[in-house]
Amino acid sequence: MTEIPAVENAITIRDLVVDYGTRRILDGINLDIPAGQIMVIMGGSGAGKSTLLRCILGLKKPTSGSINILGTEVNGVRARDMHALRKQMGVAFQGGALFSSMSVAENIQLPLREHTRLDETTIEIMTRIKLDMVNMLPHEHLMPAELSGGMTKRTALARAIIMDPKLLFFDEPSSGLDPSTSAELDELIIMLKNSMRMTIIVITHELDSVFKIADHIAVIGEGRILETGTPEQIRASTNLEVQDLLHRKARETVVDADAHLRRLVGEEE
Repeated sequence: MTEIPAVENAITIRDLVVDYGTRRILDGINLDIPAGQIMVIMGGSGAGKSTLLRCILGLKKPTSGSINILGTEVNGVRARDMHALRKQMGVAFQGGALFSSMSVAENIQLPLREHTRLDETTIEIMTRIKLDMVNMLPHEHLMPAELSGGMTKRTALARAIIMDPKLLFFDEPSSGLDPSTSAELDELIIMLKNSMRMTIIVITHELDSVFKIADHIAVIGEGRILETGTPEQIRASTNLEVQDLLHRKARETVVDADAHLRRLVGEEE
């Protein structure tokens, strides 16, 4: 078997532009995500974080630019090759996205049943290993409706890692969790990076989590990368937009009263 050479960057994004109609959502994004590290992509609401994630996952076709994932150029790739690439990715969705009619164990087993031909014993062993990693083994028979918010997040995480992906994506992992549960999830993310040698990409605006888990941070605002660097470099940034975000400072908005009134009554400016 030919050994695959190590890739310095798990993901390389160049000049990425995404338009929705006449509105530009991403405006020339350039970003390197190092292999085996935790990259946090942070920014305010509407900054373009979720659109960037959808492009990386191949769920949204960009207007222009390139995305290289694990040595494969995503734009223009054949559907079969993109399907194979996605098998190397795990995604833990913001709301968990668990199937309500399936137990915890059944939810986690689903990717194995859909994408592999493993025997039942192997599937059950792999499921229990992943459940144990996220501290959910005693709850494998529960249904999603019986889970707390933190348990739902951990179950979704176990499903995301069941096939030992090279890339793991989190969309707002701490959303809706109390501070204690959020801190436990942060520790779990760090453990996964160290134990499974994954490249982990986290989309969030939770500052406490950002500076606890991140090896690298990319700050995005209005569709542009404002700053990238280590947590220390981001804290020391002289970019005013970055500092406003870090210190939760409201953005100043200059309002043209006459133009605002014309918009309200549907007149042209």
